[in-house]
Amino acid sequence: MPHTLSHDARIYWRTDGDPKLPALVLGNSIGTDFSLWDTLLPRLLRHFYVLRYDMRGHGASDAPPGEYTLEQLADDAQAVIAAAGIEQYDFCGISLGGMVGMALAARQPAGLRRLVLCNTTARFPDRAMWAARIDTVLKNGMGAIAEAGLARFFSPEFLRTNDMSVQRVRNTLLGIDPVGYAGCCAAIRDMDLQPLLAKIAAPTLVVTGEFDQSTPPAVGAALAEQIAGSRRVNLRCAHIPCVEAPTAYGDTLIEFLAPPEMQTEQQRYEAGLGRRKAVLGDAHVERSLSHATSFNRGYQELITRYAWGQLWTSSRFTDLQRRLIVLAITATAARWEEYELHVGAALRAGVEPETLQELLYQIAIYTGVPAANTGFKLAGDLIREHQQAD
Repeated sequence: MPHTLSHDARIYWRTDGDPKLPALVLGNSIGTDFSLWDTLLPRLLRHFYVLRYDMRGHGASDAPPGEYTLEQLADDAQAVIAAAGIEQYDFCGISLGGMVGMALAARQPAGLRRLVLCNTTARFPDRAMWAARIDTVLKNGMGAIAEAGLARFFSPEFLRTNDMSVQRVRNTLLGIDPVGYAGCCAAIRDMDLQPLLAKIAAPTLVVTGEFDQSTPPAVGAALAEQIAGSRRVNLRCAHIPCVEAPTAYGDTLIEFLAPPEMQTEQQRYEAGLGRRKAVLGDAHVERSLSHATSFNRGYQELITRYAWGQLWTSSRFTDLQRRLIVLAITATAARWEEYELHVGAALRAGVEPETLQELLYQIAIYTGVPAANTGFKLAGDLIREHQQAD
């Protein structure tokens, strides 16, 4: 596991994705580790080379005894970025991660392009609350604050789902070293970043949560007013948007950090052609284009621009999710030529036969057994051909 020494602590970090993509550094809330981003990560990797790390006192990073400072935490972030060899990057932080982002951006590091501050604040006036929390965890452990912590992290409606993502956050919170958690609480208790806000020069987005009790929307609005040129987006969630509202939050990040470069119809066509080839294979697409006539060429271009240049370039669904949706629709509509095309493409892309089998079970129940009969027959033939070719 990669660790980087920063002051008296080894900070754990990892990178994911294509290093040729723009770099995005993610900072976590207190009481979490970098697995907080797991739900959103596959989508982010379509757009960014992602660097995640565990705050000191959290996850696989060291938890040295004593109180920490925001300056230490910002040093840790810079040490990790340097160790990863990243020269240009965007920074996105939630809660404590946002506080680190503000401290880091105020230093005006040469490599920082843009800043996203989520569910965060420059100062907590109630120092006694943090002192009480420090005392509680050091005396009674993380279990003493776990349920109250989850009630701050998530809205009551989301907590009632008891979704697996909630359980994972609960397990992570319970596993945090109380000494490390208390050290970060001290950093939050003692910080006052307001004098530094005027020094933030990077373009900044402030994200707030409609149901956030810890840093309500009014706190984020005040923060945005103090950072020159910043703007704010309010989402229907509480304190941890990447878990509670991953689609809306992902939309927000991507719109700000990775706006589409398709400014013209030709650019949309070229992007669509690339996606079409990636999903269906070069040979099929080239064959289709070569068979285009003066009568249907405009239609081929329309499909490439909009089916592929708009729908398939969206990262809201993974490629697997979108493939399964297409297969379900084409089977339901008995568009068997298109169904066979997408089954073959899915197999060549590494989709397992068992996944297609499960989809066809679903089709049998919700569309009908006759459709599933045909779907199984056609998919089975293609699976045999694919396995024989291997």
